[in-house]
Amino acid sequence: MREQIDGAALRNMVLCAYDALEANEQAINELNVFPVPDGDTGANMRLTLGSAAADLRRKEATTVTATADRVASALLRGARGNSGVILSLLFRGLSKGLKKLETATAAEYAKAMTTGFKTPQKAGM
Repeated sequence: MREQIDGAALRNMVLCAYDALEANEQAINELNVFPVPDGDTGANMRLTLGSAAADLRRKEATTVTATADRVASALLRGARGNSGVILSLLFRGLSKGLKKLETATAAEYAKAMTTGFKTPQKAGM
C-alpha cells in the first residue's frame, strides 16, 4: 500500500483521469443539461485535461508540489468552456494545498483536495 503521494504518483493519477475522461466523454456530454443542453462538457473537460496530460508526458515528475503546479498551469492555459475553467480552478486549489511538499500523506492530499473543491465555489461567488 502506498504511504505517500509523490510527483510520479500524482502524474500517473492525472494521466489515468485523462484516459478515463476520454473513454467517457460522450456519456458526460449527454449529462450536460444546464444552463443549456449544448452537449460539450465532456469534450471541454477532455481538451482541458488533455493540455495537462500532454505537458506531463513531456517531462518526468519531481515533487508533488512541482507536479501539481505544472498541472494547474497547463489546465489554466488550456481551459475550454465553463467546465474546463472550473476544472482548472479545482486544480489551482489543489496546487495551493500541496505547496512546499515533496510528498503528501493521504491526510495532506485530502486537505488539499478540499481546498481544490472550494476554489471554484469561491470564484463563482
